[in-house]
Amino acid sequence: MNRRTLLASAAILAAAPAFAQDDPVKVGFIYVGPIGDGGWTYEHNEGRLAVEEHFGDQVETVYQESVPEGADAVRAITQMALSGADIIFTTSFGYMDPTIEVAANFPDVVFEHATGYKRAENVSTYSARFYEGRAIQGHIAGAMTESNRIGYIASFPIPEVIRGINSAYIHAKKVNPDVEFSIVWAYTWFDPAKEADAARALIENGADVILQHTDSTAPQAAAQEAGDVITFGQASDMAEYAPEPRVSSIIDNWAPYYIDRVQAVIDGTWESQDVWYGIDQGMVEIGEITDAVPEDVREQALEMKDAIAAGEYHPFTGPINRQDGSEWLAEGETADDGTLLGMDFYVEGLSGEIPN
Repeated sequence: MNRRTLLASAAILAAAPAFAQDDPVKVGFIYVGPIGDGGWTYEHNEGRLAVEEHFGDQVETVYQESVPEGADAVRAITQMALSGADIIFTTSFGYMDPTIEVAANFPDVVFEHATGYKRAENVSTYSARFYEGRAIQGHIAGAMTESNRIGYIASFPIPEVIRGINSAYIHAKKVNPDVEFSIVWAYTWFDPAKEADAARALIENGADVILQHTDSTAPQAAAQEAGDVITFGQASDMAEYAPEPRVSSIIDNWAPYYIDRVQAVIDGTWESQDVWYGIDQGMVEIGEITDAVPEDVREQALEMKDAIAAGEYHPFTGPINRQDGSEWLAEGETADDGTLLGMDFYVEGLSGEIPN
């Protein structure tokens, strides 16, 4: 997702009023999928529950699930603000413009938009460096595929998703030069039927590893049905499919951020900001790597995780060329955040075009 530009001027600061101890803060959440999706929305809702557990009667939380991106989001966010919410978390990229629109009409409410890049005096943005987890998944996938064909179910052709594809491919290719990626664009974040169909099509085309940037567990179920196909949990652990087909996962841990931002509202210290956290800060976690993964591959994956966390390794380290063969990163050069945040190209070796 073309989330933000880190070269932008410093965000304008806005302080929310402090709340009396007996005046609970109303915390709202807008979700793109159902809270039981087992992936993206599930983990955001786990963050909401963590807020309730941490603050007790200091807060009241409300949420609306399965809100479509676009005009419906404007209505849902507006209604939540009218209901007295003091802080509202809007948790999908397509909520960016609706959040900015509603925030302009409610200057006394503060908003937190997940994965976007537009900010205002009362709007912050936050996201996670999912591409770090994709590198680890790519390493495992490249080492474990027997057909050398890896399927990737992509949601929308936005920079976040493209970054993930590139990161996974680079690291699969490092461990297995013969690997090929087949990418299916689902044009949805959550549609179990469509995700299952995409997984089955990839498997029928020879893929024995399925990666996904969609939210449901349907690809896991399709792989389990097919047999001899491995998968990775997306956004959530999806551990009900372990030890196979799900051999590991990327887990989004939003709870510490949500608690921190609600505390800032309570204290009257909330400020508009932009954060992009990764494995180091714990916003991106790697789920258990099961015994289905060979021991040496597991150790290599965990070493990569530790190196990323320590700042000793960047998943986009040259030499890396663009898809057309032109140089992107020279030997030892690492990608800057500005390029990553606006990524709109495949790296060399990936086939096909990125849809408009």
